Amino acid sequence: MTRGAIRDAGVAEKSRPLTPGRPPWWLLVLALVVGSLVTADLLGGDLLEPFDRRVSGIVGGWDLADSPAYPVVWVLTQIGGRVAILVVLAALVGFVGWRRRTWLPLVRVLLALALLTLAVYAIKDATGRTAPEFPGSFFFHADGASFPSGHVANAVLMWGIARWQSVEYLLPLRVQRAFWWLSVAGPVVTGIAMVSLNFHWVTDAVVGAAVGLLLLGVVHALDAVVLSRWVRAHAGRQSA
Repeated sequence: MTRGAIRDAGVAEKSRPLTPGRPPWWLLVLALVVGSLVTADLLGGDLLEPFDRRVSGIVGGWDLADSPAYPVVWVLTQIGGRVAILVVLAALVGFVGWRRRTWLPLVRVLLALALLTLAVYAIKDATGRTAPEFPGSFFFHADGASFPSGHVANAVLMWGIARWQSVEYLLPLRVQRAFWWLSVAGPVVTGIAMVSLNFHWVTDAVVGAAVGLLLLGVVHALDAVVLSRWVRAHAGRQSA
């Protein structure tokens, strides 16, 4: 093979679109097991509660909330903020929907939002876990709404949806890569920032990520079985 052919092959390889990021079955099983075990342990007050308190005590000593670093760290928490993500998704869905003449991306986003709201707030209300800085230092209280982290769940699910749309509708590779990074690094950065400001316990972030992954799997499954058939949007989409 000539050098030119090798060089051309390399370019083609680098230009290959990314995968849409549907969670594999084993990752969904892992998310379900981890989320269930962590929740059960916290309700029993066994191993993870002391760990959470220890980490909270350490980051509390940093006093980031009253430092010049606070605005920067707070902005990082908004990588998982619903408003910030929806602004980006609105532009993405609007562009794809107009260009491809399809409602499917919007339906996927609305379905994901509905499932996220129902699942996260159902768990929050059921557990009543308070945030680290809750007045009176209650760990579980009627007014608690810390568990799981909605920001982390939001980052996993909604950036995952954005990555999916960018790949399926063949947006420029740089856009696909940007959403790939956001879908992977976004939840991690959000979780670390939230814990660093003592807005959440570590296990809030862990279970938030598990919930986000499970919901992403549910949306993918519902799309394959119902949405893609109902919203007649196959024209202009990448073939399966």
